[in-house]
Amino acid sequence: MPHITLNSDEPGIRGLLRFRPETARPLNALAEVLLRGESPLSRGERELITTYVSGLNECRYCTSAHAAFAAAQLPEGMTLVEQVHADPDSAPISARMKALLGIAAAVQQGGRQVGDHHIAAARAEGATDMEIHDTVLVAAASCMVNRYVDGLATFAPDDPAAYAAAVDRIIAHGYTAASPVAEPQG
Repeated sequence: MPHITLNSDEPGIRGLLRFRPETARPLNALAEVLLRGESPLSRGERELITTYVSGLNECRYCTSAHAAFAAAQLPEGMTLVEQVHADPDSAPISARMKALLGIAAAVQQGGRQVGDHHIAAARAEGATDMEIHDTVLVAAASCMVNRYVDGLATFAPDDPAAYAAAVDRIIAHGYTAASPVAEPQG
């Protein structure tokens, strides 16, 4: 049960966005830029970073939602997402992506945990400055949203179908078009 009374029974961030639409707009705009905007990382890779970091943060709602979004945008689907969650080092992803997930894991621990060795490892695998930048920002934003969702004890459905329902909408229309709107609360 959420720590505050929401004006919606929608799970996770969706209920929170409905509660405060004035904060929903910039949060959804940020998600749109980070996860769907121009980047050398594919949309699927960015969603994979998000679900991986959310898993490290044990944010069930964000892990499940972004796992569904990543799976729909990666040729290997949910099998790959589950392999990355289980052990990114043995998952069948590129060495570049493994190094970027190493950076994301360090960000999850704290920004200052990203060391020169993380950056050198990513560069050695061909990661560009833009890919490194985008990885850090996606991971940091994921941590913020995870703390928002869990800090207010929002509901997270157990049924994967609850997350799959949003996949087509997010992929076709993005995060800003999917933004819930409600009257501001007093």
